[in-house]
Amino acid sequence: MRTQLLRVGLALVLALAIGAPAVAQSTGMIKGKVVDAKGQPVEDAKVLIEFTEGVNRKNETKTNKKGEFIQIGLFPGNYRVTASKDKVGQQSFEARVRIGNASEVNFQLSPESGLTDADKQKNAALQATFQAGIDAARGGQHEAAIAKFNEAVVMMPTCHDCYYNIGFSYSALQKYPEAEAAYKKAIELKPGSVEAYNGLATIYNAQKKFDEAAAASAKAAELSGGAAGGGGNAEAIYNQGVIFWNAGKYAEAKAQFEKAISLKPDMADAHYQLAMANLNLGQMEAAVAAFEGYLKVAPDGPHAAEAKNAIAALKK
Repeated sequence: MRTQLLRVGLALVLALAIGAPAVAQSTGMIKGKVVDAKGQPVEDAKVLIEFTEGVNRKNETKTNKKGEFIQIGLFPGNYRVTASKDKVGQQSFEARVRIGNASEVNFQLSPESGLTDADKQKNAALQATFQAGIDAARGGQHEAAIAKFNEAVVMMPTCHDCYYNIGFSYSALQKYPEAEAAYKKAIELKPGSVEAYNGLATIYNAQKKFDEAAAASAKAAELSGGAAGGGGNAEAIYNQGVIFWNAGKYAEAKAQFEKAISLKPDMADAHYQLAMANLNLGQMEAAVAAFEGYLKVAPDGPHAAEAKNAIAALKK
């Protein structure tokens, strides 16, 4: 289950100064630098410069690799300067351009820049409600968790993390139609949600809807890079193996478990299921190796005693 807090909105706060070398006699310039919350330059940040004295006049530029920008040829007067970059932040300042002077406007973007006090209060309330849902789910109180996540959805209807976690809790309650609807809503809001597709695969598998499970799991693997070869999400690939296993396709299941282990060598469940697939295929030496792999990464795991007994029996 995802437990990360939501990142809602953008943020800001920094400085403004004037004074620099002379430029053309009838116009001025605005220059400055954009950095992130850690003080690192932000490349390709958009800088929008808007004249605020009645005439609709706008200029737009971008920062270079050093986070610097400059806009020349500006008529004297008052401007609003906004720097922004997706997932980094947004910030605005007022600046005055004078003939022959350069106004300097510097920005520090963060996920909180640009929010009003009211926005920050809403953000805090949303995060508190979301975290209450996470805490309830962790405690096995899934009905309470669902209620909290639904409260969060009222505050932010586009909260795909909320819908994903609603799906997770409904799945834990074995309320599969409700879980399916929630996962699909999460996908509607975030089409690239690997987690939501994995959730669908899990509930379809639990209902023995193996074709649907395989399709959902394959989509999760594709989105995580599995279709490109060499990449991929170990969990998504492991889930595909489980689906093949439940359908009695042991050779296909084995291939998926091996691929999951190659991506995540410490995935204990994949080692154990690989051993079981080998057993069902009559590949005893390979089964012993897989059981030993399981014990190496999970010496005290839930299947440790079973693995030890199997190794002892298979080596006789």
